[in-house]
Amino acid sequence: MKPKVTMIAWNQNDNYVVTAVNNHLLKVWNSSTGQLLHDLVGHADEVFVLETHPFDSRIMLSAGHDGNIFIWDITKGTKTKHYFNMIEGQGHGAVFDCKFSPDGQHFACTDSHGHLLIFGFGCSRPYEKIPDQMFFHTDYRPLIRDCNSYVLDEQTQQAPHLMPPPFLVDVDGNPHPTKYQRLVPGRENCADEHLIPQLGYVATSDGEVVEQVIGQQTVDQDEPGLEPSILDGMIRQLQLEQDQRTAADQESAPSGPQNGEGTPRRG
Repeated sequence: MKPKVTMIAWNQNDNYVVTAVNNHLLKVWNSSTGQLLHDLVGHADEVFVLETHPFDSRIMLSAGHDGNIFIWDITKGTKTKHYFNMIEGQGHGAVFDCKFSPDGQHFACTDSHGHLLIFGFGCSRPYEKIPDQMFFHTDYRPLIRDCNSYVLDEQTQQAPHLMPPPFLVDVDGNPHPTKYQRLVPGRENCADEHLIPQLGYVATSDGEVVEQVIGQQTVDQDEPGLEPSILDGMIRQLQLEQDQRTAADQESAPSGPQNGEGTPRRG
């Protein structure tokens, strides 16, 4: 196999250059002389992530499609820490990207299964308030184009950017409690009754009928004692203003000649 460089990174003070080769080796070079200093052995598949520590010139992070994450001391050519991204029941997950925090105390990685892996010092309690599975209920919904080739949501016939803020659901489409729904921008100050999604049965493109979050729950405007949805009121107000502007523009527009006969020009 002809060796190919898949990734390259300089260390923090530019004294060393680390290259990842498709034979699964990492090579440490002296940036001034070009001398090969170390071969770093440990990866079993190609490496596309090399990340430099923000202030420690000795430290370099590498991650690859084999699910391995290494912390290296490139001055000695040794591994300091190692983590293998094993996913229960699914084998290992390839690591696609890693980044250090600005203080160098933490780093975060993303893998091929959509997981965010956070490593560092301290406890994990600040991250435990978030459920393991978080999706928007509008993720993967089909889109269509109208007669003007504008993109619309197939289910609601609305432009995606004009739709209400989505709900947070798990991988099966079940909505999360209201305290998590307030994490969505635009829902921070909503009342609890406006954070309960409306569930319904929707036919997919294959003809299969599935239960799905279909939109914002609204209250009956005629029911006494209940206030209308703030979001629905804003949408109606914007639509009314747009209709009024359209009508005003049509009234102020000059009427053109009838039947193609215009006013004769003066000589």
